[in-house]
Formats: sequence, C-alpha cells, structure tokens
Amino acid sequence: MSATNTRGLMDGQGYRESLRKYKPTVYVDGQLIESVVDAPSLQPGINALAVTYDFAHDPALAPLMLAKQTASGKAVNRMLHINESAGDLLNKLEAIRVLCQETGCAQRYLAHDALNGIGQAMAKLDDARGSTAYRAKFAAYLQKVQDEDLTLGIAMTDAKGDRSKRPNQQLNQDVYVHIVERNARGIVISGTKAIVTGAPYVHEFLVMPSRNMREDDKDFALCCAVPVDAPGITIVARPAGRPGEKPEHGAPLFSRKYGQSTGVVIFDKVFVPWERVFLAGEWEFSGDVTYNYATHHRHSCIAARAGFGDLLIGAGALMCEANGLDPDKKANLRDPMVELIKITEGFYACGVAASVYSVQDPYSKSFMPEPVYSNIGKLLLSTQIYDMHRLAHEVSGGLIVALPGPDEDHNPATAATLAEVLRANPGIPYDKRIEVSRFIEDLTASYQGGWYSLISLHGGGSPTALKQEIWRHYPVGSKVELVERLLERGVLAEDNRAISKNKQPGRCCDAGCSQPGQTFMVPLPQANQRA
Repeated sequence: MSATNTRGLMDGQGYRESLRKYKPTVYVDGQLIESVVDAPSLQPGINALAVTYDFAHDPALAPLMLAKQTASGKAVNRMLHINESAGDLLNKLEAIRVLCQETGCAQRYLAHDALNGIGQAMAKLDDARGSTAYRAKFAAYLQKVQDEDLTLGIAMTDAKGDRSKRPNQQLNQDVYVHIVERNARGIVISGTKAIVTGAPYVHEFLVMPSRNMREDDKDFALCCAVPVDAPGITIVARPAGRPGEKPEHGAPLFSRKYGQSTGVVIFDKVFVPWERVFLAGEWEFSGDVTYNYATHHRHSCIAARAGFGDLLIGAGALMCEANGLDPDKKANLRDPMVELIKITEGFYACGVAASVYSVQDPYSKSFMPEPVYSNIGKLLLSTQIYDMHRLAHEVSGGLIVALPGPDEDHNPATAATLAEVLRANPGIPYDKRIEVSRFIEDLTASYQGGWYSLISLHGGGSPTALKQEIWRHYPVGSKVELVERLLERGVLAEDNRAISKNKQPGRCCDAGCSQPGQTFMVPLPQANQRA
C-alpha cells in the first residue's frame, strides 16, 4: 500500500462534518455554544485543523503529510504517526512547518507528540512489569485514532493551584485532574486542565500527568482517553483568532481565517472505562509520559514557529517593496532581514539536528528527538520570538500601527485622499500596500500578535524548564575530561565530582549517524522549497 493512498482518511469537509457527531459543553465569551462546527467564534480554529486533513489529499504534499505504519501497512496522517526512523522525525518537522506556513499554528501536531510519548512509556512500563498489557491496550487505542483519523486535544497542563505544593498537598484537589473512584468497569476522574489547545473542536482528549508524581501523588498519576463530550466535561474557551471583525471592511485577512482556541477543561466525576485508561496510579512512570511528550512537543514547536517565521520574512520583504525600498541596496533593511532569516533558520536547524541525532527508544523501538537540540531550539524560539516581531517592525516602518482603520477605506470623505498620499512605490497599488501592512500588524502588533508571543514563550515549556533539560542532558563531563586531558593532568576521580558524570553519548559509529534501514526525508514540492 502506498503512503500516498488516502483511502479512509477524512478531508477538511469530512473533519467538519465529523464534529457534528459530538455534543460537547462549550462556553465562549460567556455564551453556551450550541453547535461547535457552526460557531463563528471557533471557525478560524476549525479552518486551521481542516488544513491538516486537506493537505493529506493534495498530491504534491501527500508524500510528506502521510506516513506508512510498518505494523499495519496502512497510510496514516503524519500527525498521528509513530516515528520509525530519524527520517520520520525530519518529515514530521517539515510537515509541521508547511502546515504552519499556511495556518500560523496547525495545532494537530500535539496529538503526534502525545501518542509517541505515551507509546514509549507504555512499552517501558510493560518491560518493568514483565507484561504486554499496557502496550496492547495503547496499541488498540492508537489503531482506533489512526483508522478514524481523529484530532486529539492534549489535556496535560493542570490548573496547579499553589505552585509551592505538590498535587496531594493542595487544599482544593481539583486543581489537578485525579482519580476519585475505581471500580470493575473503570475509573472516575475530577479536576481541571488549564490550557488545552483546540479544546472545543477536537474529537477526544488525551489526559496526561503534568509532572513527575511521587507515591503520595499516585491518584494524580493518570493517563487516559476521553471523548470530548463525555458526561461531566465542561470546556470554557476563548475565541479562535479574530473572528467576527467586518470582513467586508478589511478586517485582518489572516486571523479571521486561521486561529487557535484554547480552553480550560473541567472534569466533574467523568467515567473512563478501563480500556481507555493507560496509567491509573503507576506513579513511577508518570515522569516518563511527561518527559517523552515534552521532548517530542518541543521538537514540533520548532517547526511550527519556523512556519510563522516564514510568514514574517515574506511579509517583511513585501513591505520593503511596497515602501519603494530595495534590501539589496539598503543595508539598513538587508541586515534586519538577514537577522530574521538567521533566527528562523537557526532554531529550525536545531530541529533538524535533533532529528538526525535522534535516539531509538529501547522499549518501544520508536524514535525520539535528541533532547539537547530539541530544548535548545525551543529555547531559541521562545526568547527570540520578540526579536522576530521587532525585526518585522524595523523593516516595515510605523505604518503598520499608524494606518487608519479599515473603515476609512470605504469612507467617501477620506478614501480617495488616503489612497493617493499613502501610496509609496508607484508600481504597488495603495490597497496592496495596506493589505501587507495590516497582515504584519495582525501577526505582531495586535491581540493575535501578543498571543503568538506568549504561546511561543511558554507553550511546550517555559524557558526555565528548557534550561533545566539542557543542563540535565548536556555532556558537560565530557568537556571537563577534554580540558583535563589537554592539560596533561589526567582525569580526576569522579566519585565526588557531579559535574563530570554527564558524559557525551555516542554520536556516530562506523555506519555514521543514520540508522540501518532509515527512511529519508520526502523531497519538498518546488513551491515549498526555501533554497
């Protein structure tokens, strides 16, 4: 079966219609949403998810957007694929970048990250317990998700309450999702997940632990799958993008079309049958689920923000042209444009390195991005997103916030004058110049622009968490040994030298960095190539 065979996979319209089968309890801006798929406030998010389905049916993109599972021989959406090689990680990285070039944030890649992370943890748990039950249960759920081509919301980040206290020490236990009852049929869970991407318009939630649990937190060591409309679930969400702003009067073209809703998801005594429960008190493995997911997700975030960077690079160049200026002749424009390119491709290169140096999980045999490069790439984009916005502003000029509102374009008293005096390059019509100007405002200097900044800074882990992982995994000890050898004093005893204990892992072997039988990255269609 070819990996480009899309039989049984939904397209964008099929995804929209599939949402009608679910009746979740959703509030947006204080209003109960009667039909998610018809709600204007959620359309930009639904549109963004639909692209992940439509691109899988595009003949030019399908080789990148689909993957073939070796075990089943079936073609599945890349966003639901379990990585079988370093090449798969490269393809996932590029697929997300292409999706986010179109949508700003494709959202569905979180499902990929969670499925891969949980699968690894279940295999390790089975190995420790000498069983196959955990892996088999998860494999059955994975097959359902792939066969039905579902979109999953990742319910990981708890409300957390008092950050100085552990889950079991909270005065209000519902600030973490936890098990309140176990019976022969399943478990009952309650609590709150505070940040769930795309919550109103997914098919199911994957509930995951948000931290490494201890034995006294075992009721919080929970991982399970729950339909979005399971009794007892309430979603309190924000609108996706900037819907509802007068499209006929020049409202932002981009974020009225594409956006992302995030939701607080409240679980009030929600029943989950055992076949959908992957962890229920196995606290020793909660940290594996969290760490695996975080590493996969940070790798994916790199690609997502690279796609966003592509939008800023293209818009910045167009704005230079519309202003009548040529970066080839103006170093004050060329230098910031190069800086914007350097930042975008710099953190993306970390994602590529994390793919090439990926590690095969010893239990599940799937592939995990190398954690140091993944965390460095995510740290770079987290902290440099503000520089990306600044550089886009620098090359564009002040018009992006000084331009009168779009209603003036249709005001008989002002429209003609504005069109005459605010035109710059004689070859670029006024309306084309202001269209690019408002596009950059939308992405960098609006409510939506602030959202992109904050989600880049904290989404997938705060800078502090990223730095902690970099320090934990970076082989400082190998660098210490290197310098001591060059100083010809030998390597000192390590017993009391913690800094020397973290050693360089094997990077290469006689066969090089490629794994035997590794698949290679799918060539990009010419239109999407950056070189």
